[in-house]
Amino acid sequence: KPLAARRVSSVVFQESVVDRSLTGRRNLDLHARLWGVEGKTARKRIEELGATVGLRDLLDRPVSTYSGGERRRLEIARALVSDPRVLFLDEPTVGLDPRIRAELLDLIAELRTRRELTILVTTHYLDEAERLSDRVAIMHAGAIVALDTPERLRASLGRELVELRVDGDATAALAALRSRGIARDDAFTVGATVTVPLNGHSSHDAIAAIHELGLADAVSARRPTLDDIYLRLTGGRLAEAA
Repeated sequence: KPLAARRVSSVVFQESVVDRSLTGRRNLDLHARLWGVEGKTARKRIEELGATVGLRDLLDRPVSTYSGGERRRLEIARALVSDPRVLFLDEPTVGLDPRIRAELLDLIAELRTRRELTILVTTHYLDEAERLSDRVAIMHAGAIVALDTPERLRASLGRELVELRVDGDATAALAALRSRGIARDDAFTVGATVTVPLNGHSSHDAIAAIHELGLADAVSARRPTLDDIYLRLTGGRLAEAA
């Protein structure tokens, strides 16, 4: 039921849709009216949202005077003025400096915990997905190729990875590790970097074998991240089965 879904959902687009010639308050009032929220209910909700997104003292200033982070906060308030049950955020932190980005992520996390609200975030920053999400869906070529909690996705690569940079054929280096039984079938390469989920070996033993074989210019051990999962599923070249 598309119409029913639209009534309970709202979107913060990647591009701003607020009118910069109007004040923040006027923008929120306009969007409230579009949703049929008027009078005292609208005024109260706008005040509450201004406080929620940290713009209470800026609501009566023209949006043209807002910083990029302040405009993004106003966009979130605009999307919440209809009191939705589902909020879509499309690349919410693109173009923001690190401090403003961190503050906006704090706001999103707070909305997630304090309101009865389901939030769906599309992002290329997987650290954001890991921080904000109960479940992460990874898409490739228009299809979902993985869907699980961040913890389970990371665990699919084991507790520890070995990563090496090679001066030569990364695929050949990976094949050598597989022939020694060190690399799992889901090891992959991206350029000159080989990422190796360990096949029951300790990272110490794996690194010793890599040095013995003379395979790498640099080698290190670390825990898996969602970036590794994304590259394995969408951008890495997987090792071929023997």
